[in-house]
Amino acid sequence: MDCKKGFKEWNAVVEALGQGKQSILIRAYSTTNKEFLLYPTFSYANKDDYLDMFKANYQKFVEEYALPLKKDDQVKIKYFARIEEIIERSPARIGSVNKLHIWSKDHVKNYLKNKKAFIWALRVYELKKPFFAERNNGMLFANLKKGSSLEGMKPVLTDKKFKSILSEI
Repeated sequence: MDCKKGFKEWNAVVEALGQGKQSILIRAYSTTNKEFLLYPTFSYANKDDYLDMFKANYQKFVEEYALPLKKDDQVKIKYFARIEEIIERSPARIGSVNKLHIWSKDHVKNYLKNKKAFIWALRVYELKKPFFAERNNGMLFANLKKGSSLEGMKPVLTDKKFKSILSEI
């Protein structure tokens, strides 16, 4: 099976997901796309204060992974994600997942603007054969010309660890 759908997300967050430091995305919207490649972006890193958007203990990690691996005008895609569950939360209850992501509380609050949060619980897999994909100007999802085989991919977290995270949400 090949996948050609990419979800655009900050490279530091893609790496946090791919390295098991984070298993959720907090969004102000839901989605019907349940499976996708994690397509790294980096425009956020052009802001002088971009590190303020992340918890202090992750800022060194974010600095290291601010930019994706690139070749010419292509970015390296290394991970696939499947949304296992989308949980709605009121702004008052979003703090309960604070330890499950790398963003600062202020960034999450500013992003949500007092709106309901949709917490995407992601099962992330490392591709057996990462690949370079063309730049894509799509807003949230990128339809890639070339996809990736999902054969041989490995889950980033064990089943037990992932189930434990789901129970925390």
